[in-house]
Amino acid sequence: MQNNAPRLLIAGTGSGCGKTTVTSALLCALQRRGVKLAAFKCGPDYIDPMFHTEALGVPSRNLDLFFVDECEVRGQLVRHIPAGGVGVIEGVMGYYDGISGTTDTASAAHLARATDTPSVLVVRPRGQSLSLAAEIRGFRDFAPNTLAGVILNGVSAGMYPYYRAIAERAGLPVYGFLPPVPDGEIPDRHLGLVTAAEIGDLQDKLDRLADAAEAGLDLDGLLALARTAPPLADECAPLTRVTDKPVRIAVAQDRAFCFYYADNFDVLRELGAELVPFSPLEDAKLPDGIDGLYLGGGYPELHAAQLSENRTMRDSVRGAVQGGLPTIAECGGFLYLHRTLDGAAMAGVLDADAKLTQTLQPFGYVTLTARHDNLLCRAGRSIRAHVFHYAVSSDEGADFDAVKPNGRAWACVHATKTLYAGFPHLYFRANPDYAANFVRACAQRRDGI
Repeated sequence: MQNNAPRLLIAGTGSGCGKTTVTSALLCALQRRGVKLAAFKCGPDYIDPMFHTEALGVPSRNLDLFFVDECEVRGQLVRHIPAGGVGVIEGVMGYYDGISGTTDTASAAHLARATDTPSVLVVRPRGQSLSLAAEIRGFRDFAPNTLAGVILNGVSAGMYPYYRAIAERAGLPVYGFLPPVPDGEIPDRHLGLVTAAEIGDLQDKLDRLADAAEAGLDLDGLLALARTAPPLADECAPLTRVTDKPVRIAVAQDRAFCFYYADNFDVLRELGAELVPFSPLEDAKLPDGIDGLYLGGGYPELHAAQLSENRTMRDSVRGAVQGGLPTIAECGGFLYLHRTLDGAAMAGVLDADAKLTQTLQPFGYVTLTARHDNLLCRAGRSIRAHVFHYAVSSDEGADFDAVKPNGRAWACVHATKTLYAGFPHLYFRANPDYAANFVRACAQRRDGI
């Protein structure tokens, strides 16, 4: 399958330069014009795609060259950019920041090269004048790249001509500016931005950002730039269903459990799963007639009291998991299976207690290798994953070995024939066999095998 797939990558000089703000403003402004859109995020982030999804009403997808190869990310763009539409990709960290901090592998620059996507660099001038041109030229000349323009962020309309003249001395065209938009500011917390669902006036904020984008960005120029991207082909083989009739997998989805890769849901459906959403916060028990359980990440620590008060749900989850219901529990879902979280009673599946700290624990990309056969794989099989958490557990598990790209290693995860529970988040296309084995286990449960 081939798609002309017009597309742009919104890159940044570093975290905090405003990539998410500019990307959300651009998406909303283009949607007002009636442009058919798809959104993407470079890297493993969950929260930024929530804002893309809220802006568009369609899932935003992660493109990650640590998890998958270049063929797969090209295929994702082909499959999801609508015919006649445009794809907008938000970069990660600084443009060249890749795995382990010493290479640009899996960086926004790497993704842009691998997909032949024009990049626009978001720059926030702070205490600069002519040095702004030097900074931009440094990004332009540092390594092979697809940089094709600049957007100035946090610049007033009055100062824009001044900064534009300086920025253009770096040899890249300037596609406008976004001024400070106090009414469009999005708060943050320990894992990043506050989630989209928690902001009651989010649509108003997005409207203010769209107003600013319409006034300050060269939308026609950005659309024309997106259409210079060469066509792409999807050369990836589709997944094969592993069950003749669907299996029903309950998926925890509410304010406490909201960190999921949209593509993980796609993979499970392609393999033969029907996903059944439920709320550990609000529902009295697990849905009826389920064959599996998926507890994703999120912020259970912010809702520990309400989760604890919902005793019937805690009892339902504990009984189901201990009764052999095939279960994947990642990070926040893993915390929910503990006996307690910050002293509040949780599901009590695991003989362990968890608490939140003020310190980011070992984080980033890891490769997980199984020590023995389990729900998801045979002993010795590996999958690339991601960890990012402030919580600690009195028993993190020891059924997988985790190794970071820099060589740091530790044991983690509770894994049995029916359970995967640990801090690492899985991206199923990194090793689809893991997801296929999960769905097969659910089918066996359904059939009483």
